[in-house]
Amino acid sequence: MTKTLKWGLLSTARINRSLIPPLQVSKRNHLLAVASRSQETADAYAKEKKIERAYGSYESLLADPDIDVIYNPLPNHLHAEWTVKAVEAGKHVLCEKPLALRVEEVDAIRSAAHKHGRVVAEAFMYRHHPQTLKVLEIVRSGSLGTLKLIRGSFSFILSREGDVRLSPEMGGGSIWDVGCYPISYARAVLGEEPLEVFGWQVTGPTGIDETFVGQMRFREDVHVQFDSSFVIPFHSFMEIVGSEGTLNIPRPFKPGVNEKIYLTRGDKTETITVKGQELYIGEVEDMADAILLGRDALVSLDDSRANVAVINALLESARTGKPVKTDSENP
Repeated sequence: MTKTLKWGLLSTARINRSLIPPLQVSKRNHLLAVASRSQETADAYAKEKKIERAYGSYESLLADPDIDVIYNPLPNHLHAEWTVKAVEAGKHVLCEKPLALRVEEVDAIRSAAHKHGRVVAEAFMYRHHPQTLKVLEIVRSGSLGTLKLIRGSFSFILSREGDVRLSPEMGGGSIWDVGCYPISYARAVLGEEPLEVFGWQVTGPTGIDETFVGQMRFREDVHVQFDSSFVIPFHSFMEIVGSEGTLNIPRPFKPGVNEKIYLTRGDKTETITVKGQELYIGEVEDMADAILLGRDALVSLDDSRANVAVINALLESARTGKPVKTDSENP
């Protein structure tokens, strides 16, 4: 009989609403508990979401011996701290992106995961979707020829006052919240790390990057251009350009059940329909595969470390006005 993994939610964050449905329908995963900073809040949330156990502190959730996996959707600056605490408590962790804000924090997570034999994965949900897998298949088939240029964008208007994503102390900023997606996507497509990056940012009233525009230079003269923003209306796409064709992905980061991507070669454009799945189910089942079957998590800690390194290099470039050589090699 296959073991059912019991999950606990580390806080009542809004993003939980995306993870709860797949946990409730999965045959190998079961949502058992939720924690908040007050018992009253936890009880109300558990009752509303039909969750069996409610804890009035994060520590109490980590102390529950029945919990196998923790989902960590805390503000960015708390991701590394509480992921390490969860691992030290013997839990596996699915942590929201970004996994951490510094490569040293990823190293601490990796060290703890290795020491305690736990699985830790960053929750880049798009990576598991059939559309993304199809894009990678097309690129690797050679249909586009030699890759030359990748462009991507992810923006939306963030108008909610007091949102943690507007706080520099909490790891706020558009590049950490949405710019990380086109960066991650381009790296996944190319299967390597940039040699050099350059970035510009428009700083908002709180000191975070309201808008970020970046460039990345890879080997063989492949270039990536991307932008992210909290003040531009919703805008999202990826475009992969090769010597023989162009692949356009209109909904790369939040694809639905059925999506269309467009492959243009010469004067002909082919519409490719991808039968997808519920967006967040992939990362939940990937955790089950890694924990129960011993498979490698799709988003490895090496991958997460490299993404954090690239983002920090881009932020350094924006601060100094100079190109920055990347330090995304693993120690």
